[in-house]
Amino acid sequence: MIGADWSLDALRRCRTASPSAPVVVMDLGKLAARAGSLAAYVSLGVAEHDRNGPGAIVGEAARVLTPGGRLLLSVPYYNGARRLLTPHLIREGRRIRAAGGEFYQYAFTRREVRVFVEAAGLRVISFHPYDPARVWRKALKRIAPPRAEAPAPRPSESVRRLAGRQWGARSLARMALKRILYSPLSLRMCGHMILVVAARP
Repeated sequence: MIGADWSLDALRRCRTASPSAPVVVMDLGKLAARAGSLAAYVSLGVAEHDRNGPGAIVGEAARVLTPGGRLLLSVPYYNGARRLLTPHLIREGRRIRAAGGEFYQYAFTRREVRVFVEAAGLRVISFHPYDPARVWRKALKRIAPPRAEAPAPRPSESVRRLAGRQWGARSLARMALKRILYSPLSLRMCGHMILVVAARP
């Protein structure tokens, strides 16, 4: 197993956290690895940051995989909500560029992901949108930021029983919300990222 990144600073931090971590600096579009030498390639939130598109990174992933080897790659998902917000996102992008902002990343539809993965000679096995709560978490933090509170005195037995019932109700509400957020429709509409699993024939 090996970890690769173009950022020496990021890899230094990895080594600080885990001195024996097998990490190396590499250009992900030109890997220093033999063709057909890896059984799997995991890339989570990386390929979208190449201004030239994900083709070179995914092409190299395909090159170094053994026949039957698996690619697990995730990129930002141009989901249903983002499609509905396209005019707003375009205006926001123009505003950021006018203020001196630079390219950061792309977001992709499911079809676009299939196209660049198959262009690299890989066979798509499945798609998995995930993290549908990311947008809502940010919105809720803006609306109701967490507050530091002073420690409360120990409550009485009756207050603890009432709190237990309220915790139970909150827990049920949380479970119901999670079930809704992770439904197939919600994932297609609000999934922040999409993971594709592909194989080299």
